[in-house]
Amino acid sequence: MPKKVRLRPTVIPPTSSGIPLNLELFKNGMLLVDKPIGWTSFDVCGKLRNTLKFLGIKKVGHAGTLDPLATGLLIVCTGEGTRFADDFQAMTKEYSGVFRLGEATDSYDAETPVSRTAPWGHITDESIAAAAQTFKGDILQIPPMFSAIKMKGVKLYDMAREGLSVERQPRAVNLSRFDVSRPAGPTSQDVEFYVGCSKGTYIRSLAHDMGETLGSAAHLKGLRRTAIGEFRVDTGDAWTVTELIAALVGQREIRQASYLAAQANEVAVGPETAEGPVA
Repeated sequence: MPKKVRLRPTVIPPTSSGIPLNLELFKNGMLLVDKPIGWTSFDVCGKLRNTLKFLGIKKVGHAGTLDPLATGLLIVCTGEGTRFADDFQAMTKEYSGVFRLGEATDSYDAETPVSRTAPWGHITDESIAAAAQTFKGDILQIPPMFSAIKMKGVKLYDMAREGLSVERQPRAVNLSRFDVSRPAGPTSQDVEFYVGCSKGTYIRSLAHDMGETLGSAAHLKGLRRTAIGEFRVDTGDAWTVTELIAALVGQREIRQASYLAAQANEVAVGPETAEGPVA
């Protein structure tokens, strides 16, 4: 049997107020979602999957996880569009964020408390820029313990939450861009950055490794994904979760109202058709 031809899903952009969504697009669609802080990528997909039940659409998946504390672009595929999730996941990513010098955490970000402090007053803007240059291009990166990578069938973050730490194999990644600055001044503990990178890059590990390279410590304080391939979060094509769910619930209510009106009309008309009484 020949393989079913894959049709690239259509981007479903936000609609202006009062303009209904084209619900047919969700059968093979993709949505650019601006994920809010505190939500997991699974939370977003689960909420959307539950809301799309009225269309009979069961398949909803994302094309690249964002940590709960991160915000920004999440590509969500619906229906047949989920067959393209791996294609989107393989695209390059761009992030902006902040890492804090002098403080390390077990998760490499702000999800866990500071576990170690180190002097950081000796770090200059010039040394930060020089350190960033050493990470550009092809590098080997060790994933954090707090990650979904599995070892012998167990996710690393489950081990980490039990207080365990195991050796992780470094992975090849690529950084095409790594800009750093301290807008608050040379005495600021926080460093702002912008990264362009390949699939599989852990920005938390990058922040941690920058701290080590600078002879100090560091953890990721804040992160926002701004782009995946040619798709950007700031072009007006990205939904907020609230806007997306509200638009779909509105369409669902319109459908329900139309169905109830049709049912009421059938009851009012009785067993007659447009051509006259039933014999």
